[in-house]
Amino acid sequence: MRVVVVGAGPVGMTAALLLARHGVPTTVLEAAPARELVGSRSICVQGDVLDILARAGVGAQVAEVGVTWTRGRTYYRSHQVGEIRFPEVGSAAFPPFVNTPQTVVELLLEQAVAEEPLVELRYDQPVEALTQDADSVTVATPHGTVTGTHCVAADGARSTVRDLLGLPFDGMSYEDRFLIADIRADLGFTAERRFYFDPPWNPGRQVLVHPQPGGVWRVDWQVPADFDLATEDLDSRIRRITGDAPYEIVWLSLYRFHQRRIPEMRVGRVLLAGDAAHVMSPFGARGLNSGIADADNLAWKVALDREALAGPSLLSSYDVERGAAAEENLRVTSETMRFLVPRTPEEKSHREDVLTRSITDESARAEINAGRLAEPYSYEASPLTTSSGALCPDAQLMRGGRLRELGVFTVLTNWSDWRPSDPWERAVVGEVIPLDQEDDTTLADALNLKPRQAVVVRPDGHVAAVLTEPRGGIGAPINAALRRATGWVH
Repeated sequence: MRVVVVGAGPVGMTAALLLARHGVPTTVLEAAPARELVGSRSICVQGDVLDILARAGVGAQVAEVGVTWTRGRTYYRSHQVGEIRFPEVGSAAFPPFVNTPQTVVELLLEQAVAEEPLVELRYDQPVEALTQDADSVTVATPHGTVTGTHCVAADGARSTVRDLLGLPFDGMSYEDRFLIADIRADLGFTAERRFYFDPPWNPGRQVLVHPQPGGVWRVDWQVPADFDLATEDLDSRIRRITGDAPYEIVWLSLYRFHQRRIPEMRVGRVLLAGDAAHVMSPFGARGLNSGIADADNLAWKVALDREALAGPSLLSSYDVERGAAAEENLRVTSETMRFLVPRTPEEKSHREDVLTRSITDESARAEINAGRLAEPYSYEASPLTTSSGALCPDAQLMRGGRLRELGVFTVLTNWSDWRPSDPWERAVVGEVIPLDQEDDTTLADALNLKPRQAVVVRPDGHVAAVLTEPRGGIGAPINAALRRATGWVH
């Protein structure tokens, strides 16, 4: 039996490709009759998410066609009041952030789907009904039914699956809207992110400028709730950014941002991911990046559950882990929006005070909140975690390839001899890497490992346990950590 994936956006296709890596066949149902290749939509892909996309087969291509930016500047009126710099790529597989339009990411994922025999993609398949029992999920469309062992609902912010399950989508919406445009022009500066507070050409509100491939810039203007695009003098608005340089409008849209999430991301054998489960302000690039992390988290859990290798709490850990990640992302983006779009006199006064002081007081600049950029969520509080829970550092391996490319349970040993000792361990653990035999100590140093220690790394690259060998040997602690990480410990 297959897994049913509802939604052929970046989250749904990533989930299908990651499941295929585990040998799981999927049928992807997309409601639209064809892919709509319009506008940039989400553009900022975080480096650790590129690692996930690499396991799905497209990470290098997404990075190659995108624009790498390593500097971000913040302005208040005519003053520069902040600057962030990211390190160059160096030995890392990917840069910290790459700007690649979502439409391009989707094209690359669809190409990978077309080349993957375990993934079947069907367009024009709007979901009409969903039923499930203890063993399967059946999804009905106007063209028939599809039954799978599990269902991944990645059908976006207006999710039909969410509605069919009766899940509320509680939260709030912001009154102010954002005019979003892709503009092809030479702006006279290099590929960097620029955030403007209260510029003379958009007084009292914000403007964000991001580079894209092909000489295109993404510009987000905060505009009032009653903004009328039909009567707006767009040329004058755009000229305040481009000056006299020629420009071309590639795409234009008007958005209202929302902060919402469902109360539970797993209902029986249905796992909801991406915008179907949570939506948030884009400032900080936490939307698409968190959705792809959802797909990464659920894929290996569904695969183990199908193989009867998972314990009774593994599937429920998806909601525990990714629900907590969604809460954190909503908390962070809510703080950002309170600074960007203050709703009370106190919030407005605080913003004005911080921005005014930042002109002359460098210490005030740390209080400016233009969006805390996306970062991996640590599962330290997860029931699957014995210790750590953080994303494991990456490194080139002597055998070839990188640690994060493996996508299987991996045990890293450091002067501690261990091999799987029973059929269950052999079925679960995909790799054992003795770090003391590697060409260098990069991973051991990054993990601060001492001799006679071992690390259990999950398929999604997160550390499940850092263990010290006791007198009786490392075997029992590793087995206990693996059992916990696969849901056998309540």
